[in-house]
Amino acid sequence: MTEPRPADRDTAEVNAAVTDPAQHRRTVRRTQIAALVVLVLLALGAGRTVFSRMANARSLESSTAEQAKQYVKVTLPKRSQAGQTLVLPGTLQGFVQSPIAARSSGYLKRWTKDIGSKVAKGELLADIESPEIDQQLTQSMAAREQAASSLALAQSTVERWESLRKKDVVSQQDLDEKRSAVAQQHANLAAADANVQRLRQLEGFKHVVAPFAGVITRRNVDVGDLIDSNKVLFMLSQTDPLRVYINVPQAYAQLVKAGEPVVVTQAELRGQSFKGQIARTSASIDTSTRTMQVEVALPNRDGTLLPGAYVQVALPLQASQSLTVPTNALLFRGTGTMVGVVDAQGKVTLHRVSVGRNYGDAFEALDGIADTDRIVLNPPDWLADGQTVTVAAAPATAAAPASAASKAAL
Repeated sequence: MTEPRPADRDTAEVNAAVTDPAQHRRTVRRTQIAALVVLVLLALGAGRTVFSRMANARSLESSTAEQAKQYVKVTLPKRSQAGQTLVLPGTLQGFVQSPIAARSSGYLKRWTKDIGSKVAKGELLADIESPEIDQQLTQSMAAREQAASSLALAQSTVERWESLRKKDVVSQQDLDEKRSAVAQQHANLAAADANVQRLRQLEGFKHVVAPFAGVITRRNVDVGDLIDSNKVLFMLSQTDPLRVYINVPQAYAQLVKAGEPVVVTQAELRGQSFKGQIARTSASIDTSTRTMQVEVALPNRDGTLLPGAYVQVALPLQASQSLTVPTNALLFRGTGTMVGVVDAQGKVTLHRVSVGRNYGDAFEALDGIADTDRIVLNPPDWLADGQTVTVAAAPATAAAPASAASKAAL
């Protein structure tokens, strides 16, 4: 007996299902359920797509509105309560600095002090050999003796002629002539004495001495050099105290007064500061530099500081009580220097300000703003009057204190 083929079996099953009503109903139900599941899945997918598109649209609308806002950072002006420290460059100088020249001409016989030597007032620095002056002194002393002898002779002659005049042997005219000769001899003797004194003083100038206590900073001669009255032999500097001359800009000139303390520092002497005092000011502004010259007296008892050194001088200045605003709030327009002020509604108003002292990261606003104005930081070029902006939620940056140190490169 042969086995039925698969096709025959399927045909037999379909025929059996058709002939069986219960089986037919089950098949239809399965088909309906499957179709319903497919429809639900399609509806869910369509709903998800619609909701996703709606959410994306709302997100895009919110992002577009957010990006359309112009955010700015603001700060409030600060009123300076502390004084500013103005730091200016200067050069140390000896309180007294003088070139030592010879009054007497000749040849340098010897020198006793070299550079770096500390000398006292009146101490010998060098000896000059001047044979010409020696000979002139000898000659003047001989001429003085001649004048003294002539005066003695004239006086004795007058005495004799006065006795003769009493006897009426000589005339009064002759006696007056003899008296005039005595007066002339007195004058000749005085001239000879003055010449001797002059040459003796020149002899004294052969010994070059220190006019004040200090340090030899330069020696320009050596033994055997020809010395004349215009040649500078030594440079003598008094190093205690020292002087420092600085040029204060016109903006700060009114705040600098004589007697105020200063602090001097030198880059090579790290960790050390030296206290000085303003000795005097020029009390006038130099028209070429618009600065005022100030002299500072600086004690230097231990000799740490050297004349000619480059130093920094810190001047403590009084507080100006003006409003200070960060420098990065400035707007430079054709109408002048301006700042942007944001009101409570977020509307921008450009205020023109007068700039006072510049502290580097901040400046003084002399007018144009008030304590309660909110100043725009880092204003963009497009910022204009009437523009609406949004203040950033981040904390506003405080204005830099006016006590920050500032430097003048003059």
